[in-house]
Amino acid sequence: MGYKGLLTIIMLIISNSFMILAWYGYLKFSEWKWFSKLGLIAVILLRWGIALFEYIFQVPANRMGFEENGGPFSLIQLKVIQEVITLVVFVIFTLIMFKNETFRINHFIAFIFFGVGSVFRF
Repeated sequence: MGYKGLLTIIMLIISNSFMILAWYGYLKFSEWKWFSKLGLIAVILLRWGIALFEYIFQVPANRMGFEENGGPFSLIQLKVIQEVITLVVFVIFTLIMFKNETFRINHFIAFIFFGVGSVFRF
């Protein structure tokens, strides 16, 4: 995989962390007094601000990782990597931030099948 592949994956992990925070973090933030007082436009702008950091990492990661730019991954491989990282980051985020959520065996099995399917793409 090499340096470019590893850096691509690290940047996609960082990107996805911001993405999950922007997409789902606000559900937890609403428990904070100051956040719950914000109107819809303010919440949207705040989420866009967080999502900006997602793009700061995601765009160069995909550009560097794409084989036509000298990277090690095809477009489909980049997408599969992105989806696997998204699921892993989402599970970790959910377990840390939403203690009332539980992962059942069917969720675990679905993630395993998704992971196995991802391996076949490579």
